[in-house]
Amino acid sequence: MTRQSQNLAVLFADVSDSTSLYQKLGDATARNIINACLTTITSVLPRFEGRLVKTIGDEVMCSFPSADQAVLAASEMQSLVFSSKPGNYPVMIHIGLHYGPVLIEDGDMFGDTVNAAAYLTAVAVAEQILTTEATESCLSSALKSCVRPIFHTVLKGNLEESTVYQVLWLKDNLELTDVNLQSGKTIPGDTGSLVVALDEERVRIDQWRTDIVIGRDKDCDLVVTDKFASRRHLTIKLMRMNFYLIDHSINGTFVSLESGEEIHVLRGELLIDGSGQISIGRSRVERPTEIITFTRDRRSLYRA
Repeated sequence: MTRQSQNLAVLFADVSDSTSLYQKLGDATARNIINACLTTITSVLPRFEGRLVKTIGDEVMCSFPSADQAVLAASEMQSLVFSSKPGNYPVMIHIGLHYGPVLIEDGDMFGDTVNAAAYLTAVAVAEQILTTEATESCLSSALKSCVRPIFHTVLKGNLEESTVYQVLWLKDNLELTDVNLQSGKTIPGDTGSLVVALDEERVRIDQWRTDIVIGRDKDCDLVVTDKFASRRHLTIKLMRMNFYLIDHSINGTFVSLESGEEIHVLRGELLIDGSGQISIGRSRVERPTEIITFTRDRRSLYRA
């Protein structure tokens, strides 16, 4: 096993809204379009000394020797996907990148720099490129004019708030929304994955597994036996940086928070954070036989 540390720019480029693409076009057609899009993205790498680290589903992870090369490559990726319509379909991508120290092990990359780049990719919307304050400080003076501050956040591995920058890759930026930096906009940080447990069975919700279903059906991710539970009682879903409990049941879901408050969710959704307990179909005062727990694993939501 070979291991070394090096300063590099790490970039993730992800196909936007790929789930609806599969739903609209079917698996085979959608896969062909996504493969064409990923081929278009990776075709940019040689011109900027980029290296493809890996392909992860509908996303590519790559690295560059400098912040300038990563920003130029990201802009070229967006421009090519926008103009060429890979697979003859108007697909879009979103990109996050960060420059800093990475641990390289057998060709793969790990560390806070990788986590930050993955986090920014999740925060970015279609046709957007996001990067960090630390990356902006490493850019040449020519490229500093091509980025603008838009948010504040706390990145994984840091205690202080920093600025998130948008890379302006379109030649015509007249349609850009003006940024109000006086409003103190702070977006949610990477506060870790969510671990959901029933007795000895544990399920982790993160970038790789973005939702679970709980209920009496045997194909549920966590199976309960209580007759007050519906067959597919509830879903817990990761949406960007937050976890939501969505109730689909007849009797509702009772969520006990760290504060001691119990909330009844019936055919609605609830933002859940920290730690707590879930009672299926009846309140904890009724002493249900099955209690589901949830808690945040404070390691990165993206890569440990």
